[in-house]
Amino acid sequence: MRNLALFMHISLDGFTARADGAMNWIKISNEMFEYASARTQAADTALYGRKTFEMMDAYWPTAADKPGASKHDVEHSTWYKKTLKYVVSETAARQNTDKLKFISGDVKAQVSDLKKQDGGEIIMFGSPGLARYLMIEGLIDEFWLFVNPIVLGAGIPLFANVEIKLKLEKSTTFADVVIGLHYIKV
Repeated sequence: MRNLALFMHISLDGFTARADGAMNWIKISNEMFEYASARTQAADTALYGRKTFEMMDAYWPTAADKPGASKHDVEHSTWYKKTLKYVVSETAARQNTDKLKFISGDVKAQVSDLKKQDGGEIIMFGSPGLARYLMIEGLIDEFWLFVNPIVLGAGIPLFANVEIKLKLEKSTTFADVVIGLHYIKV
């Protein structure tokens, strides 16, 4: 059985974005990119909600080609292009390809089937609405949370109407005071 690992930036009070969707409060650093890159290399499949996929797909396919592209941009762009991507969407107007598949209808059954296939880890970036649904269905195995030193007070929550028992595997404090927490579901 393949693991489904969620990567998400959150505020101290558990929000993934402001109410308007803004994420300009998120702190990122090269140190965090190195940390996350080690995890993405274990994954050969990515799972996205439609909005997150559209945001990612607008940037990553050509990020390595831009003048002055960072080491992270080159590495992640390369990973993104070779990785099989699944997008959960009822409204996406694109066709399946060899590297892009769309999931609609019975999402629980299709994600469960995906986890049973041979392959590396399945990684999910962002997509808080999809993440909440998959948490409720018990399909997320690992949580890689980047806790940013801010209290938003309101916004788009990660953990809403769900109870999950987790075990802390590792915590990492980055120089920019973001704390990386790796939990596994128990």
